[in-house]
Amino acid sequence: MELTLLDHTDGQLTDDQRQLATKLLNYAADYLHVDASAEMSLTFVLNDEIRQLNKEYRGVDRATDVISFAAEENGDESAFEIPAELRAELPENLGDLFICLDKVPEQARFLGHSAERELGFLVVHGFLHLNGYDHEEPADEKKMFALQREILDSYGLTR
Repeated sequence: MELTLLDHTDGQLTDDQRQLATKLLNYAADYLHVDASAEMSLTFVLNDEIRQLNKEYRGVDRATDVISFAAEENGDESAFEIPAELRAELPENLGDLFICLDKVPEQARFLGHSAERELGFLVVHGFLHLNGYDHEEPADEKKMFALQREILDSYGLTR
């Protein structure tokens, strides 16, 4: 999978965090059998930037931990239609994932697990959203959260 990783944290993102996110996203992509040519971006941000994104796109004026923007949601109509033969040759664009680095240690302390586990949770949670999973309905939540736990546990980031 082609990953574009951006750091909007004024240098607060560590190499270890960058490596964990990259390795875990590739692991999750393999786990879900995502095509190797698929593309996505992951941007690490701080409270102010994610608060602005949350306000602008979700109408919620507060910082949050993770926001996902799926690029090719089912049922979306694009401004132009790409011919089927050309579409088959293009890589799938999964979308854009934003993780608030400020929230990682805060939530890890609150939940009583490591910052690595919390970062892993946010990465996998957002990645699953980019792949069509959600937790709006109880049955969907059960399915998504079980898969999150399965991926994190098999990767070695247990609670």
